[in-house]
Amino acid sequence: MKPDILYFGHFPDATVAELNRRYNVHHYFKMPQPDDIPADIAARIRGVATEANRGISLAMLDRLPKLEAVSVFGVGLDLVDVKAIQERGIALGNTPDIIGPEVADLAIGMMLASARQIIFADHYARTGQWASKGPIPLGRSVANKTCGVIGLGGIGRAIADRAVAFRMRVLYTGTREKKDVPYAYVSDVVELARQSDYLMVACKGGPETRHLVSRAVIDALGPKGTLINVARGSVVDEEALIEALASKRLGWAALDVFENSPNFDKRLLDLPNVILQPHHGTAAIETRLEMGQLMIDNLAAGLEKRPLRTPVAA
Repeated sequence: MKPDILYFGHFPDATVAELNRRYNVHHYFKMPQPDDIPADIAARIRGVATEANRGISLAMLDRLPKLEAVSVFGVGLDLVDVKAIQERGIALGNTPDIIGPEVADLAIGMMLASARQIIFADHYARTGQWASKGPIPLGRSVANKTCGVIGLGGIGRAIADRAVAFRMRVLYTGTREKKDVPYAYVSDVVELARQSDYLMVACKGGPETRHLVSRAVIDALGPKGTLINVARGSVVDEEALIEALASKRLGWAALDVFENSPNFDKRLLDLPNVILQPHHGTAAIETRLEMGQLMIDNLAAGLEKRPLRTPVAA
């Protein structure tokens, strides 16, 4: 008999087909309340596959007494009760390394789109303003500018390496200095912002980084600076960000994540100096398929009591 599993969220069709081939699947697109899982089904569930932006709560863990493995589609664990899972001896894996290059590509693309006014320029050409008004106002260069990176993990390092190709100076901050990287470490995030022209947010989410990009950081980046966030919306004080963009105390921003997604603060829609994206850092066909396979491999290993390919460290 196939093991019963839950999966939360939206996965590629090929991933869903493979889950259905291997398991007796119970799917919830939106994260349900624990009591939404019928008791007879909850009692049989041995595995959970979940998107990182849905996670799994302590209350849901309590609802699933036979749970043996949780496999996360993504890298973020801020919505996953890691401590409770590991204390219960439940296998836990996620999909690191795969997503770094893809998210970094979007981060660099957002930086270029902001600096070179790509979205505005497209609208300018389409609406006939190029013909009626002439050339667009000048944009900004990224070459010979400083790219500050908050969090030099897999995503942050990929951003840094790409920034060098654009002839940028790279600085970074994090919980500790890394000895095996060619980039200068700045221990204070406010000082990093002060030295940066483009500030990339690529750290993990969760309580320890909530509003790490504070009003002080935003003011240090200043009216000629650009903030790019591909991490978690919680890392940035969004109220302070909106105020700074509206008053031009911050020059520009490009955001793939928000404090409340997808129902983000509508004041952002009225700001011409911000680019908005629908949290799609990993949304390339090839990357999502690879993530899906790794998620399944981790789930299968956990259910079969084998070592996971990419376990979450204790």
